[in-house]
Amino acid sequence: MHVWILVIYIRRSGLAAAATILAMSSMQALAQMPAEHTQSAQAADDAAIDFAANGIEYDNDADVVTAKGDVEMTREGNRLRADQVSWDRKSGRVTATGNVSVTNPGGDIAYGDSIELTDTLKDGAVENLLIVLTDGGRLAAAHGTRINGTSALERAVYSPCAVEDAEGCPKNPSWKITASRVVHDPVKNRIRYKNARLEIFGLPIAVLPGFSHPADNRGGSGLLVPDIQYSRNNGFEISAPVFFKIAANRDLTLTPHIYTDVLPALQANYRVLTTKGAYQIGGYATYGSRIPTSSSALPQSREFRGYLDANGRFQLNRRWSISGSLRLATDRTFLRRYDISRDDRLRSTIDLQRLTRTSFFSLSGWGLQTLRPGDSQGQIPIAVPLVDYRKRLDDPVMGGKIELQLNSLALGRTSGQDTQRSFASARWDLRRFTNLGQEIQLTGFARGDVYHTDEAGRTLTAIYRGNNGWHSRFIGAVAAEIRWPFFGPAFGGTQRLTPRLQIVASPSTPNLSLPNEDARSVDLEDSNLFALNRFPGHDRWEDGARATYGVDWALDLAGFSLQANIGQSYRLSSQPAIFPNGTGLTSRTSDIVGRTTLKFKRFVSITHRYRLDKDSLAIRRNEIDATIGSEKTYAVIGYLRLNRDVDPLIEDLRDREEIRLGGRVQFARYWSVFGSAIVDLTAKNEDPQSLSDGYEPIRHRLGLAYEDDCIKLGVTWRRDYDRTGDARRGNTYQLTLSLRNLGR
Repeated sequence: MHVWILVIYIRRSGLAAAATILAMSSMQALAQMPAEHTQSAQAADDAAIDFAANGIEYDNDADVVTAKGDVEMTREGNRLRADQVSWDRKSGRVTATGNVSVTNPGGDIAYGDSIELTDTLKDGAVENLLIVLTDGGRLAAAHGTRINGTSALERAVYSPCAVEDAEGCPKNPSWKITASRVVHDPVKNRIRYKNARLEIFGLPIAVLPGFSHPADNRGGSGLLVPDIQYSRNNGFEISAPVFFKIAANRDLTLTPHIYTDVLPALQANYRVLTTKGAYQIGGYATYGSRIPTSSSALPQSREFRGYLDANGRFQLNRRWSISGSLRLATDRTFLRRYDISRDDRLRSTIDLQRLTRTSFFSLSGWGLQTLRPGDSQGQIPIAVPLVDYRKRLDDPVMGGKIELQLNSLALGRTSGQDTQRSFASARWDLRRFTNLGQEIQLTGFARGDVYHTDEAGRTLTAIYRGNNGWHSRFIGAVAAEIRWPFFGPAFGGTQRLTPRLQIVASPSTPNLSLPNEDARSVDLEDSNLFALNRFPGHDRWEDGARATYGVDWALDLAGFSLQANIGQSYRLSSQPAIFPNGTGLTSRTSDIVGRTTLKFKRFVSITHRYRLDKDSLAIRRNEIDATIGSEKTYAVIGYLRLNRDVDPLIEDLRDREEIRLGGRVQFARYWSVFGSAIVDLTAKNEDPQSLSDGYEPIRHRLGLAYEDDCIKLGVTWRRDYDRTGDARRGNTYQLTLSLRNLGR
């Protein structure tokens, strides 16, 4: 005996009696069942069918339930909606007509003019079928059937594109796949096609035999969208990535790169997500010719060439984490030759950290591989280990903050200077406000250093070497800073004027007898004007007494803001400075530095940084970063000129001038042109070792793009002007295509 439990919700109160009688008869039938049918009755209860409608008719003789008016029928997560539904309880057939939709437990919705289903709501046949998938994709067919949740569509079309424009008028989709038969399997999460063809803008582009793709955004194994480009280095190139979904948390992508002028290359990328973190391992491999970077006249050599790139991070518990990266290349031109990266140094790291609310601990190490022509790899340091510990405490006496730090670093070189350094420091800060609104900050600092270095003579720049052997030093400093902000109305908004004055005193400290590994790129700018130590690292310390003064000004209006600061420092002590000439800090009176930032809504953002010579007011540093426009049409401008007259033998402080331009212009609803350029403007009188003659383009790019709701199509022309070994200057042309829901 097979019993269905029918739960009926009637929206019209006049039919309440019929609902009650039907529910009671169902319960009586269940109560009269023999004991041996108890389990089947319980299963029937689990498979209850719910009805909701404006009206219900029940034919006792034919055992047919007919629901009319906004009908909803639900069973085991499957939901049927229609204007009218008839349920033949004897045959188990459900017939729905008028605005029919069927939703499966996964959220996919099938629409049709009429549909016949079994009472499981899983199997049936539909005329003029439309299936809307959870990721926005649509399947349309003249006829379709569904068995055990798998839909088979005849003469079908798939597209995720909109079929109506902004005014609600019908339009053709940007792209679609037509097929004689399409099978949608939600269990395997695949859509399979027979005799498929890809059409873009109504034009047949490609035949897709045996094609299939994932049914939603969870992805799945298969081919990804290929890339096509031409470059002078490698000729025509086509790359066809293949994606393998190994598990829900693990995948592999293999990408063969086929070239017309060189041997093929293989790219691989393996990704894993675990409960503790994630990591990925990628790389390239090929066998080809290589020209040495030292001289293009040397003969080519054929050898294995490749690149390895791996990184990951794991949160071991609430406080401990570990992260690392590995980047290695077989030679200095591989990344540029195969258009992988423009980096001139590859950094590999490992870092174990412990973080709490008041403390930080790090045990790390790093190494660099130089890709710069002329650099000696033996002069590039390896840091193992680097230990850093910091602890913050509340001052129980005066109410300030105390920070303790322990640091140790070992740098080794295969053909250069080796350095080991350890220090312990303590810093105290106290911040208070007076009754007049003045902000006062007091600082005390103490540090003890121990150094050891050997083979100092191998460092080319004399001021970085230090002396061989063991050395120690003590550093102490006190500082006081006062800020006095004034507020008031201006131009219909609010302005803020804040004068600043800082006094710093530090006893004479040994510097040049110690090696300088991390404090080389020193330059006065607005960001370090009020710093306790204007050197960027730990190996050099600015001693003596000085006064630093400046002013901050800000104006805030509706949709507009302007911020500016300017300042200078004066050395109170007469002892000679250890700053190199041209850094703006050599004389007792420093150069003048400042920054101005202007913003207008989200349309304009301009930042200008500058340094003026203290005597002639000549511009020693001029830096502009500007973004103007909207998200669709904009321009990005970057300009930098360093005119410091630094000794050209100090490579970290060489003068240079360059401009960076970029932008995009949308000239139609979906069409835009874009471009970018980098130009070296450094002249020989600015840097005698520069190869530029005052106008030397480095790289430019120009492209045309189309982008709508479901397709991205672009053509790009790029020209490189630099040549290094077998990475020659020349043009590169690239065609890019991205289809929504495909090739993910």
